[in-house]
Amino acid sequence: MKNLPLAAACLTILVLESLPANAASNCGELTISSMNWQSAEVLASLDKFILKAGFGCDAEILEGDTVPTVTSMIEKGKPDVAPEIWVDLLPDVVATGIKLGKLVETGAALKDGGVNGWWIPKYVSEAHPDIKTIADALKHPELFPAPEDSSKGAVFNGPQGWGATVVTTQLFKAYGAEKAGFTLIDTGSAAGLDGSIAKSYERHQGWLGFYWAPTSILGKYEMVKLDFGVPYNQAEWKRCNTVADCADPKPNVWPQDRVKTIVTKGFSDRTDPAVMEYLQTRSWSNDTVNGLLTWMTDNQATGDDAAKYFLKTREDIWAKWVPVGVAGKIKAAL
Repeated sequence: MKNLPLAAACLTILVLESLPANAASNCGELTISSMNWQSAEVLASLDKFILKAGFGCDAEILEGDTVPTVTSMIEKGKPDVAPEIWVDLLPDVVATGIKLGKLVETGAALKDGGVNGWWIPKYVSEAHPDIKTIADALKHPELFPAPEDSSKGAVFNGPQGWGATVVTTQLFKAYGAEKAGFTLIDTGSAAGLDGSIAKSYERHQGWLGFYWAPTSILGKYEMVKLDFGVPYNQAEWKRCNTVADCADPKPNVWPQDRVKTIVTKGFSDRTDPAVMEYLQTRSWSNDTVNGLLTWMTDNQATGDDAAKYFLKTREDIWAKWVPVGVAGKIKAAL
């Protein structure tokens, strides 16, 4: 009997050592980059809530865009976490950051990858079945009138700071869109890009431009992605299609993007291993994200609102990302 307390103490130590880390004792302060598109915004909010409530981190959101965020992470070591980086939009920059020991790539934010391209409304595609490729669309500037000058066609681009904006600009040059009578429209923001699609649909007008999936817009408005009309050339994609100051881009296929979570090496080294395990494991499908973003748009919800809605309604998904003890803390905080 006198040996029972010692045995119990040893058993307790063994159990504690075998449990996965939960309330991270060494998480500390961290900054999370929230990009200005819906899926990245809600994922940043989701990470903030889970890391604060579940792991005890002192997490703060910083607004950012792809290019300046990744550059800042490499040069300044901040922000600590970028939850949704479309890696193939900045292949050399991300690869260089990893090679220099400045960045660490964790899990896939989108397990299905991301889809980028140039799109037209389905009703335009049905009315003009000959338009299958980008080159086909550029033969008809009259079908895609520019908002300020209807004598020209328009290609709508994303805001400055997006890697996709660089690629669209390069493809605009590569396909000779200006010579074909088109002008490239800077929509200024994600909301401006969305608004241009919504306005065209409301007026049943033509629209041509960049967009991506998963998004709520493509769930609400039926769009058709144009074929690029050429085979994929990986060397050209890296050499010029993704490089803003490259003067001679060639037509190319926009490949499906790897969408990753990236952290700074400094954060990776100092934080609790359980936090890194979460960031490695946390991943969701495009269908899941599409549904959440549709709810977000229909309810005019913020990223924080959508994160809480997801945590309340999809425990079947997120509970698999964290240890049981952490899941309990998250549920208690909702």
